[in-house]
Amino acid sequence: MSDRALAVVRAGALTTVQDGGRPGHAHLGVPRSGALDVPAAALVNRLVGNPVTAAVLETTLTGCAVRPRSAVVVAVGGAPCAVTVDGRPAAWGGPVRVPAGALLDIGAAVRGVRSYVAVSGGIAVEPVLGSRSTDLLSGLGPAPLADGTVLPLGDVHGPPARVDVAAQPAPPAELVLRVTPGPRDDWFTPEAVRTLTSRAYRVSPASNRIGLRTEGPALERARPGELPSEGMVLGAVQVPPDGRPVVFLADHPTTGGYPVIGVVRPADLPSAAQAVPGTPIRFTAVRRR
Repeated sequence: MSDRALAVVRAGALTTVQDGGRPGHAHLGVPRSGALDVPAAALVNRLVGNPVTAAVLETTLTGCAVRPRSAVVVAVGGAPCAVTVDGRPAAWGGPVRVPAGALLDIGAAVRGVRSYVAVSGGIAVEPVLGSRSTDLLSGLGPAPLADGTVLPLGDVHGPPARVDVAAQPAPPAELVLRVTPGPRDDWFTPEAVRTLTSRAYRVSPASNRIGLRTEGPALERARPGELPSEGMVLGAVQVPPDGRPVVFLADHPTTGGYPVIGVVRPADLPSAAQAVPGTPIRFTAVRRR
């Protein structure tokens, strides 16, 4: 194997390879997948001189540690965390040069959930359906990282950004999600529709890359039974039998039979990726465009 590679020393709770995902394959039952916090992934790529679509590492809560086999430039963004190179503090949110054989440690998230690690040249695992992303629902793409995994790196595209640290939004203290009603809001009572946009919810610890699960008041159905399976989109707010809304994220199923009371604006979903369990959620109704 080329010395353009990363050896995984500590995989962390859940670290996956992610890029822009696999849009356009829902008719085959393949989710979009890709980085949950798209702006964070794009920013760290720009900081190391990569195209914004290059594959990065997405960590979950506990970070990870890797050892490059050749000198690289890295950048860590998304959820704030400690970054060290061979035990010495390094910048979070800026380009960092890491010598060959040095240990790059991305610490646990101080706030937020997911940190993003870009490496000059990008993570060059074999693409599947045009993407290098790990899809936890379908199993497409590389497996989540394990200790000892070796990841190939691509060729360097350009010089790193000439900045020390780049500004990034803080993880949300309150998650505000703009939701367009429908297409199945008529399956719920008028009171349930009002409840969604007037009552407080919280992020559930059961949330994952498939969906942001909520804790809060149950939404009462106006119709019994279930729908035939129909297409699901990113940001769909599906309501399972327990009445607690679930906001579909990147690895969501492409079809489902539970009614969708509304759809969250795509621009609000990166904040959902960084909302820790217990974060208050406020759904705000907006008109259809």
